[in-house]
Amino acid sequence: MSEKKVSLLDGFKAFLMRGNVIDLAVAVVIGAAFSNVVNAVVKGIINPLVGAFGTQDLEKYSSCLRGPCVVDPDTGRMDGIEILWGSVLSAALSFLITGAVVYFLMVMPMAKYLARRAAAQAAKEGVQETMEVSELEVLKEIRDALVSRRDQP
Repeated sequence: MSEKKVSLLDGFKAFLMRGNVIDLAVAVVIGAAFSNVVNAVVKGIINPLVGAFGTQDLEKYSSCLRGPCVVDPDTGRMDGIEILWGSVLSAALSFLITGAVVYFLMVMPMAKYLARRAAAQAAKEGVQETMEVSELEVLKEIRDALVSRRDQP
């Protein structure tokens, strides 16, 4: 038994030429570009809306867990333990906005389109099935008429 050895370069080339690798690469690039759009929406719209009730920069919201949270001017170190819950809130809002935009601008319209297409296809198949049934019925009637004619003297 002789097995043909595939060179490393040929294997890599075959891997890259698979369709799913290209699709995945396109999805990553589109996702990165989409992320920039969502970040701009959060910084340009959501943060100012939240800023109407407090600060415009959600990252500045924090609480001090222990001790006074002040920066020592000499060392530049923070005294106390600061909890940066504003960054968590900002990330959560970005996630929700991303999910909403993906759902309302991509998933929902595509689902409606696919449902309409499936309904049209089902209606088309139903019409074809009805025609096939009616043709079958006509052929049965012809057969029955021929049989009855043959049986008559």
